[in-house]
Amino acid sequence: MPESSPTAARPPAAQAQALVLIAEDEPEIAEILSAYLQRSGLRTRHASDGQQALAMHRALKPDLLLLDVQMPQLDGWKVLSEIRTRGDTPVIMLTALDQDIDKLMGLRLGADDYVVKPFNPAEVVARVEAVLRRTRAAPAAATPILRAGPFQIDPDSHEASVYRDGRQQTLDLTLTEFKLLACLMRAPKRVFSRSELLANCLPEGDTQERTVDSHVSKLRKKLEALGIEGVPTSVWGVGYRFGGDA
Repeated sequence: MPESSPTAARPPAAQAQALVLIAEDEPEIAEILSAYLQRSGLRTRHASDGQQALAMHRALKPDLLLLDVQMPQLDGWKVLSEIRTRGDTPVIMLTALDQDIDKLMGLRLGADDYVVKPFNPAEVVARVEAVLRRTRAAPAAATPILRAGPFQIDPDSHEASVYRDGRQQTLDLTLTEFKLLACLMRAPKRVFSRSELLANCLPEGDTQERTVDSHVSKLRKKLEALGIEGVPTSVWGVGYRFGGDA
């Protein structure tokens, strides 16, 4: 990890007082990350294994989780999977693995970003700040409810639901799946290219368009489990549109 001195800076409003839980079994790395994040105006706590990370996540409800993949007790993949059953806490994976399959694994499980070791801690801070801006920025005014076919999305409360069997059922979606569905619902008849969906819905810094297919496939399977077919719809050679009855 390159050495450089963290410099004090005034934290942007979107990140001020945000709590970052660092799940990392190497104390030196955790200490360095904590120092840099605190210099940027963030609060930090440290978990040294997967079990402790889950317990602290439940107790502290952090604004973001920096999650190492290779940890004792429970590895990062299992921790991430459990976190995603609880809600949409932003998660940035930290790992020494630099293979596409590992990156795809993290994104399929709902990671918001992915940093490969060795890394510059200043870059990690920049990624944390970017994710916090995206997830914590307060809207200037209430955002209209999105509706298409049986679907309804409330962007302000971050709730997605579908009308089935005479009632509105909440959808259990990852952050990326929620963004994909919302993007497609804003223009149900329009076909979005993979590059557009990548830019609007997936983690910053990700340049692999095939990751869009992975997230769309997972979203589609969740909807098919509810008896909803053809959402999103693939348009061969172009990309995806909302589909369904819209």
